[in-house]
Amino acid sequence: MTPLHAEISGRGPLLVLAHGFTQTARSWGEFGRRLADRHRLLTPDLPGHGASSTLRADLPEAGALVAATAAAATSEEEPSFDLLGYSLGARVALHTALERPPGLRRLILIGGTAGIEDPSARRTRRQRDDAMADELQTSGDLDGFLSRWLAMPMFAGLADPGLAERRRNTPEGLASSLRMTGTGTQEPLWDRLGELACPVLAIAGAADARFCAYGVRLAAGVGARQGVFSVVPGASHAAHLAQPALCAQIVHHFLA
Repeated sequence: MTPLHAEISGRGPLLVLAHGFTQTARSWGEFGRRLADRHRLLTPDLPGHGASSTLRADLPEAGALVAATAAAATSEEEPSFDLLGYSLGARVALHTALERPPGLRRLILIGGTAGIEDPSARRTRRQRDDAMADELQTSGDLDGFLSRWLAMPMFAGLADPGLAERRRNTPEGLASSLRMTGTGTQEPLWDRLGELACPVLAIAGAADARFCAYGVRLAAGVGARQGVFSVVPGASHAAHLAQPALCAQIVHHFLA
């Protein structure tokens, strides 16, 4: 399997970062710079994004691609890695971890969920994402789409949403990501959380009530000895962008 396009920075134990929808491998900002102080960061462009914009993959396939990309970056001297995913990246990372790739030590999910359980609600969400994808691909108006996306309440209060980096994406790539890896495409994985063979940290912003509830449930589903939930004050969905220093401290503590 061909690894994803990825960039490497920092020094220390290997930590793989999977970005959110409309972001790229370079979207980690101050949070990423703080993590790079203690870790060698492997930051892939997920399918449909950045230099992987022409790659098409669903969530299980994207999870396998992340595992292959991580495996290509490990060595006999450094055979293991940790994995962190945000939002879309959290969905992908959860699929990666459930396949138990060799060397995976710990999993961190920021703004993560194990899926919409109600079939009707899941179908409605998928139809909404498909409609957004159709409109984006037909219009080709990337800036207009990004403006509407970042105007959603979950991104309220972000001083820097990283718009310049999001503009490296293409309408076709983002449309494919919505259709193939959007929230409505995720089959519920709540009943499979007990299969995870590594410790899991779920993080959510205090102002993101829905994902706080998901985070509590993710940690509980993994089990008391393996699952941890951490809430970040002064943040909504993109907790690591709103509070990069605090989120980096939480991650460092968990990985230590």
